[in-house]
Amino acid sequence: MAALSLQPGLGPGLPHIPRGLWALMLLLSVAIYGSHAPLLTLCKVDGAIPFSSTSVVVLVELTKLALSLLFLLAGAREPLGAALSWRHAAPFALSALLYAANNNLVVHMQLFMDPSTFQVLSNLKIVSTALLYSLLLRRRLGRRRWLALLLLLAAGVAYSCGGLRGPGDPGGMRLHVTPVGLLLLSVYCLISGLSAVYTEAILKSQALPLSLQNIFLYFFGVLLNLMGSVWSGTEGGFLEGFSPWVLLVVLSQALNGLIMSVVMKHSSNITRLFVISCSILVNALLSVALFNLQLTLLFFVAVVCIGLAVHLYYGVT
Repeated sequence: MAALSLQPGLGPGLPHIPRGLWALMLLLSVAIYGSHAPLLTLCKVDGAIPFSSTSVVVLVELTKLALSLLFLLAGAREPLGAALSWRHAAPFALSALLYAANNNLVVHMQLFMDPSTFQVLSNLKIVSTALLYSLLLRRRLGRRRWLALLLLLAAGVAYSCGGLRGPGDPGGMRLHVTPVGLLLLSVYCLISGLSAVYTEAILKSQALPLSLQNIFLYFFGVLLNLMGSVWSGTEGGFLEGFSPWVLLVVLSQALNGLIMSVVMKHSSNITRLFVISCSILVNALLSVALFNLQLTLLFFVAVVCIGLAVHLYYGVT
């Protein structure tokens, strides 16, 4: 992961972030991404999620908004009011709308495919993000880097197809998806890549403090998700089913969201894709340690693909 912090040319650089802090943030993000699924498993009661996912999303957005406000107040050196206008905040409304739409789309997609199929096919968002990054931001990646990104895709598919196996589980898996599911998956991958690339473009185009930009983004995020929560009519209380594990999920996801905003502001969405892919290692280790799952050959295939991808993208000159 240290190589990710040394690669020039992925953005405006990291002039205000010490190299050690940058590496620490990337490693922390890898750990948070990798621990998310195991944490959700620990949250289950009698095999079911006891809380409203909508409530968790709202709380994550509120936490990110509150932390961004604290960071802005702590780092403010001069008043910004005279230089600000609604034109600075308005573009983030579309970002928040795209993120909210994708979060809701994930839920509806489960009606047209099983979770294992979604886990495998959702890796295609690596390709969609890279394509939109190259086209919309006009960043030429080159054949070697495209090969690296395809290796990331192969790693995700290999791990999702059976990188872990429970005692007594069959070795293979069958994919089940309807034509409507494939259509929704295509829309999901498109919106996932578009939301990430569009947000990166806005963050880099404005000469504003990142904390202030985050306030704009998360304000709209809270607003839209609260509207969605009211519209869907959450059963029970807003905090029903919450436990210390759920609170840890909220805090970790909020922290990871802030880290990813730093990555998109000062590096790129490509770095974000590598962080997500490297989190496979953390996910596998936690799953083995906590749930007695077993590593399979496909896990090691995924590790090799990720190592080759990092080398091709960042290590070869």
